[in-house]
Amino acid sequence: MANNRNIQKRFAPKLKIKKGDRVFVIAGAYKNLDTAREVLEVFPTKQRVIVDQVNIVKKHLKPTQDSEGGIQEVPAPIHISNVMLADPKTGEPTRVGRKKGDDGNLVRYSKKSGEIIK
Repeated sequence: MANNRNIQKRFAPKLKIKKGDRVFVIAGAYKNLDTAREVLEVFPTKQRVIVDQVNIVKKHLKPTQDSEGGIQEVPAPIHISNVMLADPKTGEPTRVGRKKGDDGNLVRYSKKSGEIIK
């Protein structure tokens, strides 16, 4: 019998949030529906994102030849379900859908305003 923890999924899930998007944190300790923040990095297999100035943790680093050690504050990932994309038209939180664009490729659009997201 195989160990379930070692089984990897074949494909990473298609996420509706990408690096560089403006998002609102809608749950957790950093919940703030007034300020949109930027997504710095996305981890599709783990379904997590790193958002600017959210979930800051202290990391203890040993000194190396290149850098001195010490305590640094770095952003840690949060689950993708805790963020919501900002509407490009109004700037409010919105859900995201996918539809075929003019060229036949799938494009993301805002469910609130219908505006296409870059």
